[in-house]
Amino acid sequence: MRILVADDMPLDRSMLRLSLEKWDYEVVEAENGSEALEILTRDDAPSLAILDWMMPGISGPDICQEIRYGNRSRYTYILLLTSKDDTDDLIEGMQSGADDYIVKPVNLHELQVRLRAGKRIIELQDELIATREELRVQATRDFLTGIWNRGVITERLNEEINRAARANGSLGIIMCDIDHFKEVNDTHGHPAGDSVLIEIALRMQANLRAYDALGRFGGEEFLIVAPDASTEGIVALAERIRSAIEKKPIETSSGPISVTVSLGTIVRIMEQNTSLKGLIDEVDRALYRAKESGRNRVESADAVLRG
Repeated sequence: MRILVADDMPLDRSMLRLSLEKWDYEVVEAENGSEALEILTRDDAPSLAILDWMMPGISGPDICQEIRYGNRSRYTYILLLTSKDDTDDLIEGMQSGADDYIVKPVNLHELQVRLRAGKRIIELQDELIATREELRVQATRDFLTGIWNRGVITERLNEEINRAARANGSLGIIMCDIDHFKEVNDTHGHPAGDSVLIEIALRMQANLRAYDALGRFGGEEFLIVAPDASTEGIVALAERIRSAIEKKPIETSSGPISVTVSLGTIVRIMEQNTSLKGLIDEVDRALYRAKESGRNRVESADAVLRG
């Protein structure tokens, strides 16, 4: 675990560094308060810090206040080194945001014990962050493919409708469905079907722009939200996706499987009263026409309007 040692006395820093490295800490040093604060506000700041109370630039307690008021996502466990023994001074130091203090000259055994408590707190925090992130992923991502789930992609579509409406801009949507997917599961088994879903999601994602959004809308149905799209551009994107999926069999535990997809597209200039459901219904009808017309093809809802 990385630890910051901030002290304007080189000898004191050196003595602390030797002990901390012997205890398997990775030591980062600062020779004044300003340098210590700069290190602690970095994205890769150490999780533990030993700060001398009095330092040039900014004091240890003042650094504590800056760190605590900074609303950082990760906690820094801070231990103050002080020669002060007045109770009021020590209370002031703790109220500034320090987690603990140790009086100079430093008792190394006491320091080791106090740091061990801080290390436990940081490790518990890391576990909580990991659990929170896992829950966030479970709530927003499709468990199999890792792309957005239906709730999130629908929310993203609604956000883009509102954004485009404010700017009088365009929005493109692609609905994609795997052809004869039930036969894949029935013939090759569900593990092979899962491999097909995962690979198709990867091939679709590889053809999207950075600001396009892809989600799993149903069992074998995918939805793409493409801001600032043109009719020609969204059809071309759908064709690239169709071709990328058709041209190469997908490797599965049951062997390679050739798969095709049918796609429906739509592009509209958004208005304040544009209906999300209406857009979904229109692009779904275009997808249905692609299915009815022989599958492995792209149909555009805009072609119907022009006709």
